[in-house]
Amino acid sequence: MPSHNLQSSAQVKLVLRHPPQLRADAAWALMQILELGLSSREVMPMIFERHHKAQDRAWLQETVFGVLRVLPTLQSWLRHLLKSPLKKQQKIIEHVIMIGLFQQAFMRTSSHAAVSETVNASKILKQPQLSGLVNAVLRNFDREKLVEQTSSEPHVIANLPKWLYKQLVIAYPEQLTSICDAMQNKPPLWLRVNPFVISLLDYSEVLTEQQIAHQTYPPFAVKLERYADVTGLPLFDEGGFSVQDLAAQHAAGLLNLQANDIVLDACAAPGGKTAAIIEACPDLEAIFAMDSAEQRNARTYENLARLGHSQRLGDKLQIINADASNPLSFKTLPQFDKILLDAPCSATGVIRRHPDIKWHRKAKDIEVLTQLQSQILESTWGALKPGGLLLYATCSILPQENTEQILRFLAAHPEAKLIPIEHGDKDYLQGWQILPGEQNMDGFFYARLLKST
Repeated sequence: MPSHNLQSSAQVKLVLRHPPQLRADAAWALMQILELGLSSREVMPMIFERHHKAQDRAWLQETVFGVLRVLPTLQSWLRHLLKSPLKKQQKIIEHVIMIGLFQQAFMRTSSHAAVSETVNASKILKQPQLSGLVNAVLRNFDREKLVEQTSSEPHVIANLPKWLYKQLVIAYPEQLTSICDAMQNKPPLWLRVNPFVISLLDYSEVLTEQQIAHQTYPPFAVKLERYADVTGLPLFDEGGFSVQDLAAQHAAGLLNLQANDIVLDACAAPGGKTAAIIEACPDLEAIFAMDSAEQRNARTYENLARLGHSQRLGDKLQIINADASNPLSFKTLPQFDKILLDAPCSATGVIRRHPDIKWHRKAKDIEVLTQLQSQILESTWGALKPGGLLLYATCSILPQENTEQILRFLAAHPEAKLIPIEHGDKDYLQGWQILPGEQNMDGFFYARLLKST
């Protein structure tokens, strides 16, 4: 389970005070994400609500996420073009300008249209006195042909924070270019078909009938060739599928589930992997989905109910509001045959899917996260039966959270044995690190730990 923001923003009340307008709304969203530290998951639904046309929502998603993906490049141009940074209420105009720069450089929007619409957005945002500045900056960008100039700073070229770029240079010197490129690309949309509702083959036929281009990957995965409104896809309301990247879909298979197992999904919200476990092995004795936040647990309830799993399992499914890092959380629970620990992490493996992570995560956060992961690993290990299997997972690509975390745990626990993971023609002896873009997957890490009897 990624930890996108270490500080909760639940207390922040968001208010849009300007009339609906695409560029103004996109600039407002960027302001909340980059200046106030809110996540795109909190902000984007608010601006989507103001625009009912599918193409407008697609434009907003493309623009906001696009700016976040290439932010260092845009900021380097902005520093060159502005004599001094804008402050306070005027700060939002910097985001308006970056949208104009992004349109000109990356969206193939004509210079005239980009300038005109961006100037209009500054007026909509009640900063008409800066419309001349916006006009001049964007015209100078075109006149000076800055788009043809390359930065001398490697992290700017890679469009990554400097601290993260440095860590990737150390951890992945040979794969650095491919990782940085993958982080820039838009990810595919992966679905996991719910076999209780429809088979993978039959769902493929339904998609083909509706002329939705796709590829299938047994046993349950579908990759759409183009982005789509998920709620408008066939059988969404009937619980026919979940949205889940292929990397995350491997979790259920790696648990080696057996009939009558008692399973824990620690840090379970929003329930995607809980659902996958149920679908992979419907004859479980019981499955417990644990998370520490009631709001996230509400999402788990909703998702499992839509898929029909709450009704199918009845009392065999328990959703628990508890802190997996606290051993007392397991005092009244049974010992488990299998535990999935999808640990809170830096989410550096899913940056292509959530580009705001790059700008929310700081170098100092990694030590905090590794300590939390260690605490949860210790706590859940105590709840595992002798002979049981714990699958440790993160959507990170940083060794501190993955291989190094597991090696530290093994050094402290002689009763723990690392089980190799076989995938394709390879055996991963110290855990399976999937890198962003590898087989079109997000970055992910898995390690299987067996508890001796």
